[in-house]
Amino acid sequence: DVYLVESGGGSAQAGGSLRLSCVASGLRFSTDCMGWFRQILGKEREEVALIDSDGTQTYADSAKGRFTISRDNAKNTLYLEMNSLKPEDTAMYYCAANKDTWKYREEYGDNWRCVPNTMTSWGQGTLVTVSS
Repeated sequence: DVYLVESGGGSAQAGGSLRLSCVASGLRFSTDCMGWFRQILGKEREEVALIDSDGTQTYADSAKGRFTISRDNAKNTLYLEMNSLKPEDTAMYYCAANKDTWKYREEYGDNWRCVPNTMTSWGQGTLVTVSS
């Protein structure tokens, strides 16, 4: 089974920073697509950032220039560094993985890149609250 455990959420002031972590097990972590998503109260879950096995990063417009996604394959850990936080960043943040990344690359070729609607596994979330 795949387990994704997030940590690092909490309260921050506008303009401040937080670093989220996600420890993964049950994955081919070094090769699988990983990502961060969030759900703002009253809205649908949305992509924040994705990272491919080679470190290629993709960001939602809301995150560009402020958030950085990274991974430490030796520790099976995914990170999201959030800077210049805004009150509208308040949300439940979820770690996600595509455990079938290898299948997509087998079907579409080794150049296939991570996309947000292919995630198969989700953490329970960590709450981020940003105050003005």
